[in-house]
Amino acid sequence: MAEQLTAPAVKPANPNFSSGPCSKRPGWTVEALSNALVGRSHRAKPAKARIEKVIALTRELLEVPADYLIGIVPASDTGAVEMALWGMLGARGVDVLAWESFGSGWVTDVVKQLKLTDVRTIEAPYGQLPDLATVDTDRDVIFTWNGTTSGVRVPNADWIAADRQGLAICDATSAAFAMPLQWNKLDVVTWSWQKVLGGEAAHGMLALSPRAVERLETYTPAWPLPKVFRLTSKGKIAEGVFKGETINTPSMLCVEDALDGLRWARSVGGLPALIARSEANLAAVAAWVAKSDWAAFLAEDPAIRSCTSICLKITAPWFTALPADGQAKAAKQLASLLDKQGVAYDIAAYRDAPPGLRIWAGATVETADIQALLPWLDWAASQVAASVAAA
Repeated sequence: MAEQLTAPAVKPANPNFSSGPCSKRPGWTVEALSNALVGRSHRAKPAKARIEKVIALTRELLEVPADYLIGIVPASDTGAVEMALWGMLGARGVDVLAWESFGSGWVTDVVKQLKLTDVRTIEAPYGQLPDLATVDTDRDVIFTWNGTTSGVRVPNADWIAADRQGLAICDATSAAFAMPLQWNKLDVVTWSWQKVLGGEAAHGMLALSPRAVERLETYTPAWPLPKVFRLTSKGKIAEGVFKGETINTPSMLCVEDALDGLRWARSVGGLPALIARSEANLAAVAAWVAKSDWAAFLAEDPAIRSCTSICLKITAPWFTALPADGQAKAAKQLASLLDKQGVAYDIAAYRDAPPGLRIWAGATVETADIQALLPWLDWAASQVAASVAAA
């Protein structure tokens, strides 16, 4: 980059590009929560009806099969995944896939916390996918559909056998509502309200196939289960969890916000429209990257690029010539400049990922805001390049 660029005249109308909690739906104001049943028991009929409505609208929008159970559980997507791991693993061998930090976290849980011995860890570096052909779906399989910290997604679930013997356990938190999920290939699917629909955090969602329910009812883990992880009672599935009777007390403000997001999603055209909005955002970034002389996708293969958590690496010579700590500092400086200008908040790469930028481009983000952001990225990069040259 030869010279410092002039700051663009137009800023994004909404500078919120955080990967979690994610941007609220277009037009959201706090008035959306005005009907929240605060001060009421979540077990009261009106409150329970609201919770049940969240489950029903979720099933409708995500096109979840009728024989799958859907429940609201504690501790966001992490809690939902943990419930599945602690309650179902140990019945057979496990393959754990990891190509970014959250997948690596599940490896730690399985190997170091549950201390299972028949475990195969199938890994790939940031920006790549492991060889999915090596996965044995007659074993239990744990994977993220979309790597939030790497910008890498699985292209499909064709690698999961229809006649598998194991369970396919899928952390789908930054994929649900933005990418098509092949439900017939998935037995446990988890996500949270804070991701693609921009809901408030703390609550996770858990969908179970009949095969997953069968595992819960026929297998007892060797370790004790905390109360918040228990999905069975006296050997049978705890059906109340999947009928609005949450294990712990949910925030009725968050429930109202989740309903608002779901209703908005339905109003714009449901799942096809949500996917199209996210893909349009990715296409806008891709068109810009194709002309950039300093930035590239962390995921080099277009087939596996995320349309929600878009991760960029800096390829300019002024950057690659820096030592590792200098690269980290320069990337943070770039993100900080955009923050100070009120152009983009929270877009530094995840702390464990290679230095760069991470732009959330899920369904609640307007393509016009992505397009307004891109010239500012060039401006910020030119400022940092000049700073490095002057140092």
